[in-house]
Amino acid sequence: MEVDKLYARFVDWVVHQAPRVLLGVLVLLLGLWLIKQLARWIKRKIDQKDWDPTLEVFLSNLIVLALRILLILLVIQIMGLQMTLFAALVGAFGVAAGLALSGTLQNFASGVLILMLKPFRVGDQIFTQGQEGEVRSIQLFFTVILTRDYRTVVVPNSKLSNEVIVNMSQAGKRRLDLEMKVKYDVDFEYAKRVLTDTLTESKDLFINTDYLIGIGLLEPDGYRISISVWVDEEGYPDTRLIVQEKLLNVVKLLS
Repeated sequence: MEVDKLYARFVDWVVHQAPRVLLGVLVLLLGLWLIKQLARWIKRKIDQKDWDPTLEVFLSNLIVLALRILLILLVIQIMGLQMTLFAALVGAFGVAAGLALSGTLQNFASGVLILMLKPFRVGDQIFTQGQEGEVRSIQLFFTVILTRDYRTVVVPNSKLSNEVIVNMSQAGKRRLDLEMKVKYDVDFEYAKRVLTDTLTESKDLFINTDYLIGIGLLEPDGYRISISVWVDEEGYPDTRLIVQEKLLNVVKLLS
């Protein structure tokens, strides 16, 4: 007898609720597909307007997130779920999730601040949290950095908004500082002329020819010569290696 009642209830549910559930699932799948197509269309429109790449990624993700939330609310209504009950569940869940995801919400707010204040942009070379690399994207909750040795580093936005950030790309140039040690019997003016001639031979590596050459430190067995040149930040690592190789030849000449 109990089995018959359960079966009757199941049949009644299938007759009255199954069409709504099926329609809700179809609307959900169709809605997700439309949102995906809309996101692509928005990206193309933003690309045509030549907006800041940083704002482009952030805005696209924000629009997609908002549309998905609206889609879920629509599907709930189609399925006939009580919105008051749903609102109560969401409220209870929101309190618990708010405590658990406070850091996530902070990351979101920090992402908005980064976009507004623009301490760095996509493509900039930055140093933060002990990591140096190129900013590849600024997402809703985190920023992706690609290091020079091609390691992908994901940094929460809250860390970037509350910690020190060194932006090497903002000025468009970077000073390359090197040292070489020579004995006291080497005349400094002679060493300076040799260094200047060596750097001038490779002047295409530098932004300008304002070389700064001076005595950096006096030691018991010799003195250190400091060399500073301005180079393009983008080619900084390669330029450093090339200049060090040329300075090695100078050291051999002066020894």
